[in-house]
Amino acid sequence: MKDLRPIGGRRRWIFVLPLAGLAWLTSGCGVIGGKIASTSDPAGDQARLIWDLFMVPVWWLTVAVFILVTGWLLVNIVRFRRKPGDTRIPPQVHGHPRLEIAWTLIPAVILALIAIPSTRLIFQLNRDPGADTNALRVQVIGHQWWWEFRYPEYGIVTAGDLHLVVDRPVVLTITSQDVIHSFWPPRLAGKVDAVPGRENTMVFTPEEAGVFYGQCAELCGAQHAHMQFRVVVQTQQEFDAWVQKHRQPAPDPAPGTLAATGKELFEGPAGCAGCHSVNPTYDPSTPINKTLMVGPNLAYFAERQTLAAFLPNTVENLHQWIANSEQVKPYSIMAEKWWKIRAQQNQLLTDEQVNAIVEYLRSQQ
Repeated sequence: MKDLRPIGGRRRWIFVLPLAGLAWLTSGCGVIGGKIASTSDPAGDQARLIWDLFMVPVWWLTVAVFILVTGWLLVNIVRFRRKPGDTRIPPQVHGHPRLEIAWTLIPAVILALIAIPSTRLIFQLNRDPGADTNALRVQVIGHQWWWEFRYPEYGIVTAGDLHLVVDRPVVLTITSQDVIHSFWPPRLAGKVDAVPGRENTMVFTPEEAGVFYGQCAELCGAQHAHMQFRVVVQTQQEFDAWVQKHRQPAPDPAPGTLAATGKELFEGPAGCAGCHSVNPTYDPSTPINKTLMVGPNLAYFAERQTLAAFLPNTVENLHQWIANSEQVKPYSIMAEKWWKIRAQQNQLLTDEQVNAIVEYLRSQQ
């Protein structure tokens, strides 16, 4: 019969210590530095303040509590372990007033040490820089499943890419057109919910130029994981050039080209213009809760980092997205209200038609 006796003390540690070490190593994977969604490499003042709050006092309080609790536990395990042949019952301290007061007050003090600076920081982060500053003000509208960005100061509307200026404060007014979303650019700032019928605010200053990853952080439906965006942080000169460009009408393709054929399909038989606009401007007096178009604005589409809110903006991905939206992003409006209907009516676009529309959209730059 197999020996079912418990493993001896030394042999037990042979298994416990490697497992504990493995757990310790894997618990930190992907947390520190370098990842697109890492909060430990802040590139904005809000993200930096949140990270600093985590490191002091949260991190060091956690380390202190871990050392004290683990050390006290090990001391008691070693000092008060049962000796061979010892059958005595240890002293019972149930209902000991001093112990109960101590283990009630100590956690309360720890929580207070965390809550006080956290509350102070919450109010600091939500402070509007004021109308007399040069803060850039942008309206952010969440949709299932993409992000719309409006610049009332310039009358510009775009989607997918949020353009900001390095070292210039930004005030985002955030809402939703359908369900609750959560706007989160991890290296630049924290999370703010996008709630239908409510306007929430996020204030921060980008401290580095570059392209930064963003993600919806609130479960909002089947394609929640594919509700991404990019934040393009530019110099003031680059941003001014981008604004000047987007204040101009989107370019028309040369007559007789494949792109011109694509434009005709886009505005006519393909039905794309029923949901999408290629006009980069809008009336800035339009309320934030009023829908401009069903789908994202596609003006200057070719300059964007992504398409369908998550795919790299390449010719191959764009062709696949138009030809088979249901496979690329099921349950999206494009898949449900355009691709499926055309499939049921046996009116899906041919490869030549898709190529023409792709060429037209790629000419929008």
